[in-house]
Amino acid sequence: MKEKKVIDHIVQWLDAYLAKSGLSGFTIGVSGGIDSAVTSCLCAKTGRPLLALNMPIYQAKDQVSRSSNHISWLKNNFDNVNGIDIELSPVFDQIKQRFPNDIQDALTMANTRSRLRMLTLYAFASNHKMLVAGTGNKVEDFGVGFYTKYGDGGVDLSPIADLTKSQVYTIAKELGIIDEIIKAPPTDGLWEDDRTDESQIGATYSELEWAMAYLNSSQKESLNERQKKVISIYQKFNTANKHKMEAIPVCFIPNDLK
Repeated sequence: MKEKKVIDHIVQWLDAYLAKSGLSGFTIGVSGGIDSAVTSCLCAKTGRPLLALNMPIYQAKDQVSRSSNHISWLKNNFDNVNGIDIELSPVFDQIKQRFPNDIQDALTMANTRSRLRMLTLYAFASNHKMLVAGTGNKVEDFGVGFYTKYGDGGVDLSPIADLTKSQVYTIAKELGIIDEIIKAPPTDGLWEDDRTDESQIGATYSELEWAMAYLNSSQKESLNERQKKVISIYQKFNTANKHKMEAIPVCFIPNDLK
């Protein structure tokens, strides 16, 4: 991959899209992970105003500190960046108090955290007349659908959605993203513990990238047992999350019925 040219291409794309929108800059949620670190840096490189939000909700301390450290790094390297820490745990508590106990299962509340962050991002973006930049990569957004519908999937544009996770890491090194983020195991940050994406999915991103490429290839090779397992995992997530990755279905009414 031609890292520098890819970076320049994305930065120019971001700048052109923003100019066409007539808005003033970008708002992004910074999680302490590699995807949001790379995306926020790319947005900052446009020279347009960037508002980076750290929005912890009962998160592991290392995730919160990585996010804060990355925002500090952005501010030290770019004059157009403003960072905000906004603790959303009290707001999340209020939501839980209003929800009936029987709908407060672990996954529902994890997704609620993501949707609360989306609401917060759009409140700031609306006030500052900005676009919300998405942080999903290709495998998450178009492979296994590993994101929350109308949570971290609720964005205005997706700068890195055509890059695999391994390509995001390559771009991160070229951008000089801090080592603690590059070395941290990927996590969605929706749980009070520090569980990783791999522990939730059952496969690494490199394995999922392989599965995505294999299934899209016309040439099929013989597979070992682990590869068969990874294909099964990929297909299970892809099928279950297809509703996230496709356009919202519309029931069209025949003209003779209108």
